[in-house]
Order: sequence, then C-alpha cells, then structure tokens
Amino acid sequence: MATTWSFLNSKQESSSNFDKLSEIGRGAYGTVYKARDRKSGQYVAMKQIPLPYSKEGVPTSAIREIAALRRMENFEHENIVRFLDVIVNNSGGRTYLTLLFEYIDQDLSSFLEKYPSPSLEQDIIRNMMKQLLSGIDFLHCHKVVHRDLKPQNILVTRNGLLKIADFGLARSYTFQMTLTAVVVTLWYRAPEVILQAQYASPVDLWSCGCIFAELFNRRPLFCGQSEIHQLAKIFEILGLPSKEEWPENAVLLWSSFTPQLKKPLEECVREIGPLAKELLTVSFTYKYINLPVGWELNG
Repeated sequence: MATTWSFLNSKQESSSNFDKLSEIGRGAYGTVYKARDRKSGQYVAMKQIPLPYSKEGVPTSAIREIAALRRMENFEHENIVRFLDVIVNNSGGRTYLTLLFEYIDQDLSSFLEKYPSPSLEQDIIRNMMKQLLSGIDFLHCHKVVHRDLKPQNILVTRNGLLKIADFGLARSYTFQMTLTAVVVTLWYRAPEVILQAQYASPVDLWSCGCIFAELFNRRPLFCGQSEIHQLAKIFEILGLPSKEEWPENAVLLWSSFTPQLKKPLEECVREIGPLAKELLTVSFTYKYINLPVGWELNG
C-alpha cells in the first residue's frame, strides 16, 4: 500500500479546503463536482473516487488514470485539461481519492445543444477538429490512448479552446499487450473494439471521426442500441468489411451480417467538403480492424 501511495504522489490531507458547489458528472468510478478553493477562490473540478473497504488498495482504474495524467502534466498541452493535484481524504466515514482539475463550465455536447441551428460554421468545425487532433496526437506521442472520446469528455472554454478530459479509461501502451473490450461509449466505439479483436491507438481516431461527423450533423452518426445494432449502423453507411479484413478472433462471424456497399459520405454528413470528407474517410478506415499480433492494448 505504501508503494502505491508513493507512486500516486498524493497528499495525505483533507479536501475541506474546497467547498463543493454542484455535481457536474457521475461515472462508473467516481463523481465530479464543481468546487472552490477556500484560500484562492479558484474554481476547480473535483473528481472523488471512493476507495474500497477491502485491503486491495487503490482501484486499478484510478492508478491508470493518475499514471496517464502524471505522464502528461509537465507538458501542459493547451488541448488537454490541466491536472492540478491528487489528495487522499476522509469524508462520512469513507476514504476517497480526490483528483483536482481546472474547471471549465461546458463540454462539447452542451456547446452543440446551445449553438444556434441549423449547423456550425465550417471554420468553427475546422478549428475544433484541429484542436482535437492536436490533443490526440500529443497523447499518442506520449503513448497514452484515451479510449473514451465523446462530446461529453471534451471541454470547450468560453473563448473556444478545446480540452480533452476524463482519463478514467486511458491507458499507457506498449507492444505485446492484451486488451479489454469494454472501452469507449458505444456510439463512438470502433468496430475492432466491439468485435473484441486486437486494437491500438487508432480507436481514438475512429472516435474523432464520429465526433467530426456530429459537428456537421448536430447528432451522432452511428446510434446503435446494442453492440450488434451498432455494427449494423456502421456497416449500413461504411459498408461491410471484406472477409479478408474480418478479424479471425472476432466474437461475431463475418457471415452474421448482410454484405452492404459503402454509401457516399456526403449523403450522410451534410455540407461536408472534399478535404473534410478525406479526413473523415481516413478516420473511418477498416485497415486497423485486423491488426497484426503485438499491436493490441492491455486493460
């Protein structure tokens, strides 16, 4: 346990220096609050992760999140939410791991909801995608794959600065690793993840493509109600991969789906221009669906 705390480099202190103001998000591993530092008056986002009563120590998910954040914190990339501190504290008879981040009052989902209809201007879409891909490039250059990119995990400041947030499913990666299939919210999940095949950092690019299309359409492109339905939605637009492209270790057979031809993207994504279509086509490539052994991720 002492080794774990040393790794986390946490402060053994109370979070009573911060006033909780409102709950702004709740996930499988913790709850996020808007809070205010009593000393400085600064607003922060406070993510509280309850620690188990057992002797198992800090949850693996929390260790991975902090490891990813620690890997990036010295660089302060403008498109990555700024990690401020980690605190171990007690409240109501329970022990919590509390992560502190800079506070930004809207995510991309709420930004799109509030933006006047019918669509975003092309220069806004271009600027947002440039920032998103810059942030993803930074993560991948530092061997971090986010694995849960979606509008709710992308923050937008009042002056239009975009920041990638919520690293609860992020993973540092290397070669020769195994994987877990339960990553990425369904509508933004790459086919290789749904098929429980080997995958790597391109799963983030697939999610970026889904977000890119959503900036044009103001709604998700693939809205499946189950994993099989999600695949059907993808194949309905992008066509069924060839039998040769289908992963040998997939949980579903290629023959489970009806062969379909690819639709022109301009029919599915309104007002998309040639360069934007090219970027979207690259994001939605199937060439990563059957990666060679050794490229997969772990955990």
